[in-house]
This record gives sequence, C-alpha cells and structure tokens, in this order.
Amino acid sequence: MSAGPADRHHLGGGRSLGWAIVSVSDTHSEEDDPSGHLARGLIEGAGHRVAHYGLVANSVADVRDQLDPWLRDRAVEVAVTVGGTGVSSRDLSVNALEAMGGRLLPGFGELYRSLSLAEVGPLALMSRAGLYVINLKPVFALPGSERAVRTALEKLALPVVQHLVEELER
Repeated sequence: MSAGPADRHHLGGGRSLGWAIVSVSDTHSEEDDPSGHLARGLIEGAGHRVAHYGLVANSVADVRDQLDPWLRDRAVEVAVTVGGTGVSSRDLSVNALEAMGGRLLPGFGELYRSLSLAEVGPLALMSRAGLYVINLKPVFALPGSERAVRTALEKLALPVVQHLVEELER
C-alpha cells in the first residue's frame, strides 16, 4: 500500500529519518545477517539513513543494552528490531521492549499478522510483531525471516513512518 501524490504531505513528504537496527539472533553474526542487511537495504532504499546497526544475542539484557543508548541519540528517530518476536522461550525482543517501558501501539501487529496470514497461513498467529514507543520514538519489532522483514517494512512501516515520527514529535 503506497501513498499517492495527494497523500505525500499527510504521510510526511520526503523527510529522511535516522534509523537504528538491532538484529537479534543466537545463530547469525553481523557478517551473516540476511534479514538485518535486508532491513538496512530497504530503509536506505526508501531514502532514510541507518545511524546504528548491531547484532545481539536473544536476551532481554542484550537487546536493552544495545538499543537504549541508540534511542537516546538525537541522530536516531526510529528503530527496528529484527528477530526474537516468536513464541519460544528464546524469543525475547518484545520482552526487552516492554521492559524498557515501551508503549504498544495497537494496529501494526494485527495488520502484520493479517498480511502474514496470506503468506504463511495460520502460523501467522505465532508472531508477536508489534510497534512500540520508547523515548517518543517508534520501535518496530519484526520477525527475523527475510519475508517477514520485507512485508513489514514495505507494506506497513515505511509508508507511514515519516508521519508517525512527526506525530510523536508534536
């Protein structure tokens, strides 16, 4: 769902935003992180800049310790976590965002699961993808598959992120 010309002003125009990307994985490295690198490519391809990128282990402390200083950095206006949104005991990104005081914005997760239903069937219900606000900045919690990253960023996050940031800055 892309914005037409009449929608550009409402969605924030052509403002370039600074992003932080935290990949969360117990099996990948920064060099071998296809979903994190895809997120970076999609974000930069949409005209934004990546101020910070890192890969951490799937733990509440590691996600928090990586993300917290970045969300205090003025160069970062939006963040994304990639991975750690499933239902297993090792999927802890959502737990970390909640522990950081993240305020859940309903809608993103529901829309993501709806789109995912068409792609993976009822397994979509096992995703805890969501959109949180921490330090007045949006933080998208995305599943770790490349398909999920592409769906969430292209169809949901990137089309509205400029307007979302502007609203949070008001």
